[in-house]
Amino acid sequence: MPSVTVKGMTCNHCVQSVTKAITSVPGTCDVKVDLLSGKASYDETEAVDPADVKKAIEKIGFEVVG
Repeated sequence: MPSVTVKGMTCNHCVQSVTKAITSVPGTCDVKVDLLSGKASYDETEAVDPADVKKAIEKIGFEVVG
C-alpha cells in the first residue's frame, strides 16, 4: 500500500479534503488519511504515478514531504 506524508493538516476537514484529492487520481482506491501522523495511504487498481498523487495534494494547499 503506497503512502505519503502530508504536512499542514489540522482538522478532520483537512483529512476529508486530502482523501478526496487522492481519490480523484485515476487508479487509487481505499484511501486512508491519519490526521495525527500525517500519513496518507491508498491502494491501486492500476499503476499510479506517485507524482500525480503529490500534485493532487499540493493543488489543494498541502505539502507532501519525503
